[in-house]
Amino acid sequence: MQLCTQLRGKGPRVGETGRTAAQDTAGRAAPKRRGAVVAALMLTMALAALDSTIVATAVPQIVGDLGGFSVFSWLFSGYLLAVTVTLPVYGKLSDTFGRKPVLVTGAAVFLLGSLLCALAWNMAALIAFRVVQGLGGGALQGTVQTLAADLYPLEQRPRIQARLSTVWAVSAVAGPGLGGVLATYADWRWIFLVNLPVGAVALWLIVRHLHEPRRRFTDRSRVDWAGALTVFACGGALLTALVQGGVAWDWLSAPSLTLLGAGLALLVLFFAVERRAEQPIIPGWVWRRRTIAAVNLALGALGVLMVAPTVFLPTYAQSVLGLAPVAAGFVLSVWTLTWPVSAALSQHVYRRIGFRSTAMLGIGAAALILAAFPLLPYPGRAWQPTLLMMLLGAALGLFQLPLIVGVQSTVRWEERGTTTASVLFCRQTGQTAGAALFGAVANGVLAARLGDASDLDTVTRALDTGTAAEATRRAIADAVHAVYLGAAAAAALAFVVLLVLAPRKFPVLKD
Repeated sequence: MQLCTQLRGKGPRVGETGRTAAQDTAGRAAPKRRGAVVAALMLTMALAALDSTIVATAVPQIVGDLGGFSVFSWLFSGYLLAVTVTLPVYGKLSDTFGRKPVLVTGAAVFLLGSLLCALAWNMAALIAFRVVQGLGGGALQGTVQTLAADLYPLEQRPRIQARLSTVWAVSAVAGPGLGGVLATYADWRWIFLVNLPVGAVALWLIVRHLHEPRRRFTDRSRVDWAGALTVFACGGALLTALVQGGVAWDWLSAPSLTLLGAGLALLVLFFAVERRAEQPIIPGWVWRRRTIAAVNLALGALGVLMVAPTVFLPTYAQSVLGLAPVAAGFVLSVWTLTWPVSAALSQHVYRRIGFRSTAMLGIGAAALILAAFPLLPYPGRAWQPTLLMMLLGAALGLFQLPLIVGVQSTVRWEERGTTTASVLFCRQTGQTAGAALFGAVANGVLAARLGDASDLDTVTRALDTGTAAEATRRAIADAVHAVYLGAAAAAALAFVVLLVLAPRKFPVLKD
């Protein structure tokens, strides 16, 4: 199927060159209207990107007002779970009904969740409304990435993808500061209320300027709701077990074993339902095609390795290097500056050597950088991990964008939403699994070094109060070093997956 997303303006036509209006949209037609749609996509992506970072800095104020300190982590876990398990559902729906209705519906649900969060009367209500936000956030992340590929032909897609990467970078840097300002000088409820005007502008731009030509569907109403329900239940059970295992309860406790057992049983049920479905939520071709399967596995490994810097580097910077929280945040944030720059420049590389080779170059460099982290001197200086993070961001920008652009270019329009959602789903799942895995690794190293120390949280609290000994600081350094070695192994695994499974040249379709 030809690229069929177009902008509101002239009707379908075929010119002297045989190009349709939809194809003109991908190239030179209606640049102002396409610019309005791109602005809407960037605003929509900003809503999802800012969400976690802006909330994190307001947790003390939220807990002080609503209570519920023992369960506040579910403000993030609940949202993450809802986003992850809905990604494949929204991907299939966007291929069936079009991108616009799915994006508009998802944005509306997200804004409704934001309003409800601002009105929450206790922590339980706030957690429930965060889940509502996540139900809309899954549509925002997947559909925006899919529309970015619809709007631009292959040679121009790095432009829009680089813009979206920049949105994530700016959000990572600005989110904590903005959240702190709102929580300190206004009220924590404004953290959620600020989404409403931004989302309203994005919705207006989408409704006004984005227009999809009518398409004929012989089975338009045949949505695999049974598959959607089972993937939601299965993903929720397994991801909850991964998120809370070793945190809220022991790995071998009754809750963990119950959730894991229920998740595996639901997984079997899901496969049975999907085999009988006429239009399955996750079609079998997602894993039968070498290119898509390889990209899914490689970006799943990316999700795993991203946990090392995002979760453990701030603790390392404060506990081992002795930096203040703001300075520790800067050490982490520098990779969000080099990542989009590298992603924008990656097109000059993959046009010469191909998508697979470019991604392998990036992830190979990332593996070496991650493996170099344990070689840093103790306690070291702040510029040393900062330099490694800058290099890591550049390497991962060279890895991720060619895979996303490449895999989106190997499928037709009616398969692009499902493909994009499967990629994002695997990355999100990898991140959740990585948090559980590396948390266990870090706690194991601490237990081996300190004996009676229970976990990373215990020793970091001791460091905050100034009661920790030098041995504790060294133990934290060893634990973070072990996590980074695990991240390097995940990067090496992604390299091997691309080398063995991905085709040398991606089977790109013409727009």
